[in-house]
Amino acid sequence: MGVMSEPRWLSDEEQKVWRDFSAATRMLQAHLEGQLQHEAGMPHTYYEVLVALSEAPERRLRMSELADARKASRSRLSHAVARLEANGWVRRESCPTDKRGSWAVLTAEGFAALEEAAPGHVEAVRESLFDPLTPEQVKALGEISAALLARLSPKCAAAEAELALREESLADLADSAELAKAD
Repeated sequence: MGVMSEPRWLSDEEQKVWRDFSAATRMLQAHLEGQLQHEAGMPHTYYEVLVALSEAPERRLRMSELADARKASRSRLSHAVARLEANGWVRRESCPTDKRGSWAVLTAEGFAALEEAAPGHVEAVRESLFDPLTPEQVKALGEISAALLARLSPKCAAAEAELALREESLADLADSAELAKAD
């Protein structure tokens, strides 16, 4: 068993920055979530899925690509896409080259819902995030965000890969159980 090292405690200034950052990101997310729910009748997660599909070639992505683009687990994304399907905003198509794979395709209705939601959402982002900052602060925020993403992305990718393996193993077990029942 390894020797436990002393925790690297935060200084008073770091603690204040951390708490302010944490509160600001929570408040920003809550504000944007509320704006989209109130004005567009959709959660931010659905909006992000619609945006990702709208920017993809032919407005379609493999579900695995969409999960990667959204930094979401496949099960959480599958739930969101099922709701978007129920709204008529997305449809799933099976992938001819991969029996397990499927495509998420943005429908005309989904694109129209996105076009209707986007102006209010963009204004809420501008008003709550960019308007209070100077151009120098916006640049610094971009650099800070890039540094955090660079540090966190490999760790998140490893955790997502582990989760995907678990989900795949469970799917394999379910398939095996179905085959055993059929025999």
